[in-house]
Amino acid sequence: DIVRVVRETEHRFAGIDLWCSNAGILFIGGVETPNVQWQKIWDVNVMAHVYAARAVLPGMLARGSGYLLHTASAAGLLSQIGSATYSVTKHAVVALAEWLSITHGEQGIKVSVLCPQAVRTNMIAGTEAGGVAGVDGVIEPEQVAQAVIAGLADERFLILPHPQVAEYVHRKAMDYDRW
Repeated sequence: DIVRVVRETEHRFAGIDLWCSNAGILFIGGVETPNVQWQKIWDVNVMAHVYAARAVLPGMLARGSGYLLHTASAAGLLSQIGSATYSVTKHAVVALAEWLSITHGEQGIKVSVLCPQAVRTNMIAGTEAGGVAGVDGVIEPEQVAQAVIAGLADERFLILPHPQVAEYVHRKAMDYDRW
């Protein structure tokens, strides 16, 4: 489906300037999480980004320009307490985005990775104030959109709608053992 959408869009509009990969699901649990759930979350949270990049990169590279926006999560920089599958897959999305940026940046490809904490969406519905991810407040989708627009305009790799995440990443890097 992704290949079809990319081809139809490229044909109709002569190229894709910005591709937003925004797939994500969540399972609660640790390493005991059943293999079927590990595979499903890997397929959705990671492989959807890989499939999108495979489909959209050739056209962007041929034109010498394009922008990839990957939605990961603050859990991709820190961790999601209570969900090994979410933490692992969102870390993989951040790593993929970083690899794409390093590998294709000099070819005109820009890459950003969006790493919010709790956003008022169906994913956190039914949790008390966004669960652990809501420690710094649940924000509205419109706030995330504003952060994305500003981040893309500034061509920032990390787009952090919750500014506290930058401080947490700094603390983690400065004292990983304590983290």
